[in-house]
Amino acid sequence: MSDRPELNNSLDGKTFRNYYYLKEELIAFCRANGLPASGGKIELSDRIAAFLDTGEVLKPVKKSHARTVLTEELTEESVIEAGFVCSEKHRSFFKERIGRSFSFNVMFQNWLKANAGKTYGDAIAAYYEIAEDKKKKKTKIDKQFEYNTYVRDFFEDNNGRSLEDAIRCWKYKKSLPGHNRYEKEDLVVLVDQP
Repeated sequence: MSDRPELNNSLDGKTFRNYYYLKEELIAFCRANGLPASGGKIELSDRIAAFLDTGEVLKPVKKSHARTVLTEELTEESVIEAGFVCSEKHRSFFKERIGRSFSFNVMFQNWLKANAGKTYGDAIAAYYEIAEDKKKKKTKIDKQFEYNTYVRDFFEDNNGRSLEDAIRCWKYKKSLPGHNRYEKEDLVVLVDQP
């Protein structure tokens, strides 16, 4: 197994990006070096790479959310407000219409945010379409969830293998330079298994 370099100031941005680090490691590095430690894994990685290459401290991007407070009762004819934010009122509405199995999945949340001006009736129809699409094809997992993507792809290629095998391959993969996507060659780490 290849040794991943320790995350410290001696790395350059390219070397840093070539390896996988846990979010906790990124936060610890930021705190130790006076960098802002807020944000997601991608934002932290960008901040650290810039710091390692230039010494520059990138400030976190401030996101302002103009929240709309719903005072009226939601109906299927109600219009989806701009700047949609999932709330308990929305959750109750959808659970009442769709059923107890309802949950705000990422694709549905994105649909709601992108379709201000349409009705909640349209949203219900979209929810069922999204659920049907998820059954038919592989859904995209966001980049920051590399582990989830790796494990899904591992099982797609290795029916009957255990989660323990997937985790062992994942740990091997993230110790190597380069991308963290599953490849058949990752199974080499399982060869010495009893």
